[in-house]
Amino acid sequence: MATGAVKGEESAVNITHLLDRIEAYHPDLDPGLLRRAFSVASDAHAGQTRLSGDPYITHPLAVAMTLAELELDEATIAAGLLHDVVEDTGVASQVVREEFGEEIAGLVEGVTKLSRIDFRSQREHQAENLRKMLLAMARDLRVIFIKLADRLHNMRTLQALPEERRREVAEETLQVFAPLADRLGIWMLKWELEDCSLRYLDPGGYQAVGRNVKRTRPERERMIGEAIRQIRERLEQGGITAEITGRPKHFYSIYQKMQTQKVDFDDIRDLEAIRIVVDSIPDCYEALGLVHDLWVPIKDMFSDYIAKPKPNGYRSLHTKVMRPGGKVIEVQIRTREMHRTAEYGWAAHWHYKEGGRPDKLEERLPWLRQLLEHPYDRDSRQWIESLDLFKDEVFVFTPQRDVINLPAGSTPVDFAYRIHTDIGNHCSRAKANGEIVPLSYTLQNGDVIEIITRSNARPSLDWRSFVATPQAKTRINQWYRRQRRDESIQHGRTLLHEECKRVSVEPAELMRPEGMGKVARRFNYHSGEDLVAAVGFGEVSAEAVINRLRDLLEPTPRPMVLMPSPVRAQGALRLGIAAQGVSDILFRLSKCCSPVPGDAIVGYITRGKGVAVHRVSCPNISHIIENEPQRLIRVAWTLSEETYYPATVEIEALDRVGLLSDITAILSESKTNIRSAKVRTRKDGRAHMELVLDIQDIQHLRRLTDSLNELPDIISVHRVGIPQT
Repeated sequence: MATGAVKGEESAVNITHLLDRIEAYHPDLDPGLLRRAFSVASDAHAGQTRLSGDPYITHPLAVAMTLAELELDEATIAAGLLHDVVEDTGVASQVVREEFGEEIAGLVEGVTKLSRIDFRSQREHQAENLRKMLLAMARDLRVIFIKLADRLHNMRTLQALPEERRREVAEETLQVFAPLADRLGIWMLKWELEDCSLRYLDPGGYQAVGRNVKRTRPERERMIGEAIRQIRERLEQGGITAEITGRPKHFYSIYQKMQTQKVDFDDIRDLEAIRIVVDSIPDCYEALGLVHDLWVPIKDMFSDYIAKPKPNGYRSLHTKVMRPGGKVIEVQIRTREMHRTAEYGWAAHWHYKEGGRPDKLEERLPWLRQLLEHPYDRDSRQWIESLDLFKDEVFVFTPQRDVINLPAGSTPVDFAYRIHTDIGNHCSRAKANGEIVPLSYTLQNGDVIEIITRSNARPSLDWRSFVATPQAKTRINQWYRRQRRDESIQHGRTLLHEECKRVSVEPAELMRPEGMGKVARRFNYHSGEDLVAAVGFGEVSAEAVINRLRDLLEPTPRPMVLMPSPVRAQGALRLGIAAQGVSDILFRLSKCCSPVPGDAIVGYITRGKGVAVHRVSCPNISHIIENEPQRLIRVAWTLSEETYYPATVEIEALDRVGLLSDITAILSESKTNIRSAKVRTRKDGRAHMELVLDIQDIQHLRRLTDSLNELPDIISVHRVGIPQT
C-alpha cells in the first residue's frame, strides 16, 4: 500500500512538472484537458509495468514532457499522454473520440501500432506501420512529433530489453526515426536518437568517443571560452548585440566522421562550434564580416543557408575559421527566430488556425507535399518507395519473408551471393514475385526473390558487367581463379611464350623458377605459378611480366654520382636506391613528390640528413637547379624485393552508396595496402578521396589507377604531383 502511495506521489509530481513546463511558454493554459488525459491514461495503464519495472504511466508522461520541450499545443500533449491506451489497454478508439473529440482521437489513432493484425513478416509489419504513420502525418504532422517523442523515451530506456532486440530497435531508429527528425529539422531529437542508437549498435565505439571527449574537454572548454570572449569584444565594438555560446559535436557525429574519413579522434579539427544569435538578418551578415576580420576564413567552408535554406527549413550562416595555432572552429550565425527553428524544426512553426491545421504547411515542406500527392490504396511495401530515406538501398524479400537490403541497382545475382556463396555459384535462374526474370533484372523495393539453382550451373564472367556489389564481383572472380586454374596456367604460359618470341628472348632462359618467384612477389602473388595463372586470367599482362624478368637478367646501368663527396649518415635505410661510387648513404623519399620505382629521379644532398630523392618533374627541383645545382646527384633505382613506397592518389567521384566499398575491393584484390585515407563529400554531391598506398613500382600504380578509372561514377583518378590531362 505504501509503495502504491509513493508511486502515486511520483506521478503527481511528474504531471505537475509537465504543467509547469507548458505554462512557461503558454501562460493562459487551461490544465483541465491535460489533467483529464492523464487521469484516463493512469486508469487505463493501472497495474502495468515496463520491462524496467517502472509503472507504465512513466512512459506516456515522458513522451508528453518531450512534446512540451518542443513547446507544442495542448491537443498534441494530451494525445502523447493517451498514445498507448488503445494499443496496450482495453480502451477503444471510440471511447477516446467521445471523451476528447475528433482531433485528439485522430492523433492517438495515427500513432497506434497495428499489433492486432496478423502480418506476414516483421518487415511487413514495419512497412505497414511506417505507411500508416506517414499517411497520418500527411493529414496532421503532429503524429510524427508524438511518434518521435515515443521512440526517444524507448531509446532512453532500451537497456531493459534483451541484447538482440536492443540492436534491432537501435538500427530501426538510426535508419527510420533519426532521418525523420532530421527532415523535420528537430535537432534536439535527431542528435539524441543517433547517440542512443550508437550506444547499442557499437558500444565499444560509443565508449571510446566518450572517453576521448572527456579527456579533451578541459582544453576544448578553455579554447572555446577564449574564442567566445574575443568574438564578444569584437561584436560589442561593432555595436551588435548577440548571445554567444559553444556547441560541442555529439557522439554520433564524431563517430561518423572518424568512420567515413578514416581518421583518429585527435585528427578531428572541428569538435566545437560557436553559435552567435543576433536580432536581425542584417546583423547576421555584419557579424559574419567581423568574425572573418578577426580570424582567417577557410576557403570553400562558408555556407549561406539564409539565402538558400535547407529543405527542412533550417536557416543560418556557417563558416569555418582558422585561429592562431592552427585551431579550426565552426561559427554559426542566426537570428532568434532561426535559432528556434533550428532547435525545434517544424514544430516551432506549428501555429494553429481555428481549423486546427497550419496555413499551407505542405507548401513549406516539399517532401510532405509529395506524400500528399500519392494515393492511399497502394500496397504497404510500395510505400517504402515513396520515401527517399532509403533512396540508395533496395529492400527485397526472401521466399521465407526475410528482408534483404542491397545497394540500389542490385540484381538477383547480388541477392544470391548475399544469401550464400554456393547459391550464387550455382545460380541458374531467378524469379521475382513468382515470375521468371533475367539474372540482370534490377531489383525493386518489395520484390520477393527466389533463386533457382542447379548442381552443374556455374558463374559467368558476363555477370561482372551487371552485378552491383563488390561481394558478388569478388566471388565470381574467386570461382574462376579456383575452377579454371589449370586452364589459366596453360593460357598464361602461351601468352608469356608469345611475348618472349615478340621480343626475341628464349623462354627457357628467361622464365626460370627463381626469377619467376621474385617477379611474382613484386606483383603480390605467392608463387610463379600463381603469376602465370594471373596472366592467363587477364589480371596481369604478359608484357609486364617479361619486362620485369628482363630487368632481372639485364639490370639497368646505374649513372655516376655528380658530386664526389656527399654527406653521409649512419644506418642507411634500404630503399632500393643507389648512387654509384658512394656507399653508406641515408636515402629518404621526399614527401613533396613521393617517387616510386619507375619514376625518373634525382638526388639532393641535404645538410646533415642524407640524400633526399625527388622525381625529376618535382617543382622543388626546378628551384634547386636555379639556386643549388651543385648539390644534385644522379641516383637510380635498384632491384629490391619486398620493398614498398608510399604514393598518394586523389580520386574525384559522384558520391553514392558502395563507392568506397568498390574502391577498397579493387585495392584488396591487387593486395595493395592503404596507409591512410581522407574522404569527404562536398555539397555538390561529389566525393573527394586522398589515399596513401603502398606501391612497388610505377607499373603497379598505373594498373591500380586504370582499374579505379573503370568504376562507375569515377570522375578522375590521379597521382598527387602529376598534372591532370
